[in-house]
Amino acid sequence: MNSVIGWLARHGLSLAGSAELSVAGRKSGQMQRIPVNPHTYDGGQYLVSARGHSQWVRNMRAACGGELRVGRKVRTFTAVELPDAEKLPVLRAYLEKWGWQVNQFFNGVTAQSTDEEIIACAGDHPVFRITVTD
Repeated sequence: MNSVIGWLARHGLSLAGSAELSVAGRKSGQMQRIPVNPHTYDGGQYLVSARGHSQWVRNMRAACGGELRVGRKVRTFTAVELPDAEKLPVLRAYLEKWGWQVNQFFNGVTAQSTDEEIIACAGDHPVFRITVTD
């Protein structure tokens, strides 16, 4: 499914706001591509890793930025990882919008879960605040 979503984003078709993330590989330096769901919350833009500490997360930690693409529109950005203590409102809003697609990766935690339940899973789901630079 990810390959289909990525192909659509590369060709200018975004499903519910999805985009293709390109981030430099931390070892190879070559751009790695993966479909993501950029999320806007309280005026900021975020990338949430529904699947946990994946390769794109490790690469983002090393690169501190990347590109988001939908068709020919490419947005370069810098990224800062949020500490767990700041993730609660972003994760809740993310689950409200994307829960239908990512709930299986959150072990029963939903947008309606208690603050404590969301905080308990925050360490398993890295969140990056992104700032578009061009």
